[in-house]
Amino acid sequence: MASNTPIPDLPKWTFLGGDGRLARRVGQPVRRFLHVEASGGIVLLLAAVAALIWANSPWSDSYYNFWHTDFALNIGSYQMGGESHHLTLETLVNDALMAIFFFVVGLEIKRELVSGQLKDPKAAALPVIAAIGGMVFPALVYVVFNANGDASSGWGIPMATDIAFAVGVISLLGDKIGRPLKVFLLSLAIADDIGAIVVIAIFYTSDLSFSWFVTALIIMGIIVVLRRLHIWYIPIYIALGTALWLATFESGIHATIAGVVLGLATPAKPQQSKEDGLAALEWLRDKGKDESIYPVDVRLTAMEIRESQVSVAERIESALHPISSFIIIPIFALANAGVNMGDGLLGDAASSPITWGVGLGLIVGKIFGITFMTWLGMKLPFISPPSGLNFISLLGLAATAGIGFTVSLFITNLAFDDMEIINQSKIGVLFASVIAGILGLLLLRAGTKQADQTVENSSE
Repeated sequence: MASNTPIPDLPKWTFLGGDGRLARRVGQPVRRFLHVEASGGIVLLLAAVAALIWANSPWSDSYYNFWHTDFALNIGSYQMGGESHHLTLETLVNDALMAIFFFVVGLEIKRELVSGQLKDPKAAALPVIAAIGGMVFPALVYVVFNANGDASSGWGIPMATDIAFAVGVISLLGDKIGRPLKVFLLSLAIADDIGAIVVIAIFYTSDLSFSWFVTALIIMGIIVVLRRLHIWYIPIYIALGTALWLATFESGIHATIAGVVLGLATPAKPQQSKEDGLAALEWLRDKGKDESIYPVDVRLTAMEIRESQVSVAERIESALHPISSFIIIPIFALANAGVNMGDGLLGDAASSPITWGVGLGLIVGKIFGITFMTWLGMKLPFISPPSGLNFISLLGLAATAGIGFTVSLFITNLAFDDMEIINQSKIGVLFASVIAGILGLLLLRAGTKQADQTVENSSE
């Protein structure tokens, strides 16, 4: 958890490590904020509020016009997206920038599968079972309200969980929420991400272009071969990753799937053994006894030691996670959360089965589905619940998982073409996410108090 990670001291000669007025009053406070566990959720919330204010201000037309600014990419006779597909800034955000976000999600999933909570089948079983309930039941609730017509394609919207907001909610309670409960929620959310990615890939793919799909497979094959040959020259993978994204975009499969696939293909274990790292260090020491040591020798040794301790996936995730959390996701929220509430839209949404299906799916469906499936999973002989989990705290975790926001808004844009339906769905996502967050916070607080009272009574 980020909150348990101390902020490393910086050298005095650096800007942030110095005693300058600007560093003390701006740089260092910002650095401390970025290390706070809830900071990503706070920035995301501010971006969403800014989008709503902009979309409901006297300059609301500029919001729509800005994000729907057309642009084109032409290279010779090739036109990106085809002649009938008008690219906009919103498309750039949702298809290109979000591919980086899903690449980071793929890296997180790979890390959890290789060395995290999902590595041990017994430990992973309960969060995965809970996540299944948190996907299936919200979809069923939505279908009850929207069984037919164009609206029926939105069943995937209430299945999502926003990790940034979920972490933000539980971090507000600080150490009152034990680490096992945090790990359970994060594991559940990651399993939920896997389910959402599968749903997007299978059910929200437009007309498939076979030639571009084959091209994407060939590029992915080249990446796998290079990995097998232990070629780790980053610029090659950036070029191939960009080509894979473009081929996936043109194939009709949503381009963000390319990001997930690349994340899952990234090695999540160190490429050198610890013995190799020690051998490199000994080589440098022995060389220093007989001859001069040059800077290139130190750099090569440092690289060998780094490769023996930290995986490629972990290094890339550490570099991209701040960019994803503090730049990409807030831009996505700014581009997609702006809904003009005027012209009777709120009244229409209040009676819309789409809004109710999304809203109740995220709140009632998530709470019932996760709670019921967790209770069912705990009946299995090889599963033990995380310590500190009681019925009220379980309800709180389930409610927190009902904060769909980012991925729910993302799927909304894939599920519908009609702007009126899109806005009604977004209103359901926004209101449900707020209610789920407040409900989750209150229930988790009550659950921790109950757990404290139980401990006090047992110790008397």
